[in-house]
Amino acid sequence: MIEALGFVVLGLGTGVLASTLGVGGGIIFVPALVVFFGFEQHVAQGTSLAVILPTAIVGTYLHSKRGRVEWRVALLVAVGGIVGGLLGAAGALALDPDLLRRLFAALLVVIAIRMFSS
Repeated sequence: MIEALGFVVLGLGTGVLASTLGVGGGIIFVPALVVFFGFEQHVAQGTSLAVILPTAIVGTYLHSKRGRVEWRVALLVAVGGIVGGLLGAAGALALDPDLLRRLFAALLVVIAIRMFSS
């Protein structure tokens, strides 16, 4: 019961941050699943991708109602995202979980440094 409540709170926090700040839910969700819930990296990433879909749909709907979605750009990026998703998932699944976790952490550090620098 407590773990289920933890998952709901994580989803709430991720949904708020993803929709408010435009961050990908995986930036929050994947580390939280690994660190706080003991998920293996591959499972955390797969779960994050499944969970962010409804969050993205709701956030997109609300932003779209206010005219704040560039649909042409979104659709063009989505085409690349589908191909990238296929390639990325295949690549991630081929990596050792420890290496994948370290690569993910390194990406977060690089993003943080770039954001603080700009």
